[in-house]
Amino acid sequence: MSASTQNDIQIQPLTSLEHFERCVVLQLEVWGYSDGDVIPRRVFVVAQRIGGQVIGAFDGDTLVGFAMSLPGYRAGLPYLHSHMLAVLPQYRNAGIGRCLKLAQRDDAIARGFDLMEWTFDPLEIRNSHLNINRLGAIVRRYQPDFYGPSSSPLQGGLPTDRLYAEWWLRSARVASILHGEAQPQQILERITVPHSIYQWKQNAQQRNLAQTLQSSNRTALESAFQRGLAVVGYERDAEGNGAFLLGHWTEAMNK
Repeated sequence: MSASTQNDIQIQPLTSLEHFERCVVLQLEVWGYSDGDVIPRRVFVVAQRIGGQVIGAFDGDTLVGFAMSLPGYRAGLPYLHSHMLAVLPQYRNAGIGRCLKLAQRDDAIARGFDLMEWTFDPLEIRNSHLNINRLGAIVRRYQPDFYGPSSSPLQGGLPTDRLYAEWWLRSARVASILHGEAQPQQILERITVPHSIYQWKQNAQQRNLAQTLQSSNRTALESAFQRGLAVVGYERDAEGNGAFLLGHWTEAMNK
């Protein structure tokens, strides 16, 4: 991050066309998308006006990150789908992403929502740690190639496989994790993601290793979910490797 600290960052709702245009530029700066993959300004306008969220992180007058969600409805339950969260590279590792998520949670609870969902790349170790360990989301669904081909170089040409994060906003699990308290859970299976995945994705000669890992982990996670297991924890070791921790989860635990 720059000389600013997390305490210098202000989190607030975005409502102006100028700010929405800056969200479009941020996507290019964060992911390097082509025009075909960029979410246009009008979608941010719609999200803000139909009951979704567009929340920004400011360093002074500069917008350095945002979170955008859309209202959804599934299995008889209204929820918010957090479609995009972006933080400029120089501002990462300072807790800004978590602050944006917590602001989303506060707003969602104030409006009567119990659930937020979003998707994330199962090969991204840092995001998995944030979503599961730092926020308390669980995972019970896997979608192969969710978006189709991506123009982002960070995807490394791989299919855009995604896990669905379920964030049960008022649950005892989430409350405990947000207060820094451990949530005991019996772990039945582990599925690992080596830190070398980042090198494999960016190296044309090693990309087959990334594809093999993605395919094997896809099979393992889909099998676990079909057997009623859920991702309830995540581990990172001293070398930066990650591991999904799977155990039982019941609907009663969403409360």
